[in-house]
Amino acid sequence: QVQLVESGGGLVQAGGSLRLSCAASGRTFSFYGMGWFRQAPGKEREFVASISWGGSTTYYADSVKGRFTISRDNAKNMVYLQMNILKPEDTAVYYCAAHKSSLQIGKAEGDFGSWGQGTQVTVSS
Repeated sequence: QVQLVESGGGLVQAGGSLRLSCAASGRTFSFYGMGWFRQAPGKEREFVASISWGGSTTYYADSVKGRFTISRDNAKNMVYLQMNILKPEDTAVYYCAAHKSSLQIGKAEGDFGSWGQGTQVTVSS
């Protein structure tokens, strides 16, 4: 099991930027794919982005492609989500997640077995 703690959320105007951070501890971080998901009020949690264990492969939801960038620093056990050109529809609680299995990358919520507590991102118009 891995413990995940997100930070970096907040209130930002449309068009602005935020960088979310996720600190991981527990198991060998560098062997596991990581992801970011989000859940807006009244909606189901949805995939945002994921990154492979070494960082060479990334996936993005169509809604954030070109605006968000996922990255990781295995030496620091950190995952990041750089969010640019934010829109009001990006408002949600953002969750960091670790893949259930080593050396795997996924997009489905069921692929991930460990979750952080979430950080709120609010984008005003």
